[in-house]
This record gives sequence, C-alpha cells and structure tokens, in this order.
Amino acid sequence: MSGQIQLEIDGPLARVILSHPGKFNAMSCAMWGALKNVFDDLQQRRDLRCVTLQGKGGHFCAGGDISEYAGFRFDADKLRHFHEVQVWGGLNAILQCDLPVIAQIEGNCMGAGLELASCCDIRIAGQSAQFGAPIAKLGFAMAPREAALVGRAVGDLTAREILLEAAVLNAALMQQRGFLNVVVPDVEVADTVLQRMRRLQGLAPQAARSHKQTLRALAAPSPAIERLVETAYDYANSAEHREGIEAFVAKRKPVFLS
Repeated sequence: MSGQIQLEIDGPLARVILSHPGKFNAMSCAMWGALKNVFDDLQQRRDLRCVTLQGKGGHFCAGGDISEYAGFRFDADKLRHFHEVQVWGGLNAILQCDLPVIAQIEGNCMGAGLELASCCDIRIAGQSAQFGAPIAKLGFAMAPREAALVGRAVGDLTAREILLEAAVLNAALMQQRGFLNVVVPDVEVADTVLQRMRRLQGLAPQAARSHKQTLRALAAPSPAIERLVETAYDYANSAEHREGIEAFVAKRKPVFLS
C-alpha cells in the first residue's frame, strides 16, 4: 500500500487526511499527486468555508516515503520531476487554495510534514508533536522552493537550526519561535481545531478568499529561487547522496567522506 489522501466533508467544513499506516503517514509519490487533486478540487468549491490538513493514527507526517527513493533519487531528471512536479505540485495546490487551511499537528511533523504544515494558515499542535527535517543525515538538501517555503514559515534562525544541525524541536519551542498558533494537550487537539473551524465557518467567505489572495501575493518567491532550481538536482548521483539513502535503508549510521 502506497498511502492515501482521504477527504471528509461535513457541511461547510472539509478534512484532508494523510493516511499511510505503518509509516507515520510518510508521503509517497502517489500521495503527492492525490493531494494536488484534492486541493485543486477544494479550490473550485463555493460551499466550503474551511479545511483542515491532518494525519491519521496520532501522527501528522513523518516525511517522505524513503522506501521509494532508490527508484528515482539517483537520476537528476527523475529527481527534478519528483520535487518540481510531484512534491511542489502538492504543496502549491495547498498554497493556491483560497479556503482557510488549518494544520492539525500530532506526533511526527518531519521533513515533508514540516513542508505541508508550512503551507497552512493556522497551525495547532499537541504538546508531544516533534518538528524537524533531518535530511542532512540522508545526504541531500531540501529543494529550493521547499526550503524557501519552510524558511518563511519557521523563520531564518529555526530554518538554519533544522537544516544545518538536523535538529528536532518540540512544540513548545516551535510556538515560541512563532511557527505554531496554539499548543494544547494531545487529547485536546481535535476539539481545539474544531472550535477554530466553527469560528471560521461564521465569517465572510469572500473576505477570506480575498485575504488569502493578498497574502499569497505578498509571499511571492524571489526570482533567485528559479536560478537555484537550475542546478539544484546535480547531486543526484553523488556518492554522498547514495551513502545517506543506502545507510538509512540498511539501518546503519552513514559515513560521509570529505
């Protein structure tokens, strides 16, 4: 099973649910495509007022499905397609959605999970949630568009700590750093999110859409990102990249040679 993106509609409220049992909802290639389709469809609906993005089984998202990586990560063209078409297609569909999007964050929020949460307008987390993107241990860097997205959301100091040190930070610190709106006991996360959804439900939908469009325009990425993308995937067949992925799959510590 490669995971699923589930959609639940309750009147004017929608829930998009990441489901990948046994892998803490790690995002597979198929899930990225499904996520894009779901949010593209939500963008066209005028009967909805709010959407939540959440994970199933007590976790938000643990990152990407590394079991798939050997099939494309060591080829620069395939790697570029993965990040620029599949991953960015899913993330950008959330960013382009004019409905208010609430992230309901529980458990792991790592790598791709951090990117997904960064796309949301309001982020509510349980006390035990953990945040990071320890891909430096896997021998590769976050793709430019994804790094810009995360950097805007978490702030420069936190982005550097997460990406350069492979740091994993707790919910209290991420709230202190300005990434999270609310941190509550784990058992209260769902109810707190529902309260926020109900509040948004009663507000003017046209105003919400206009505000989303304005905020999106203000956050438009720098042209420098486009220049970075040109060479961003040249590392695909490097020894360091292969070592990081192969070590993770083999459950051993990677050895990176200078």
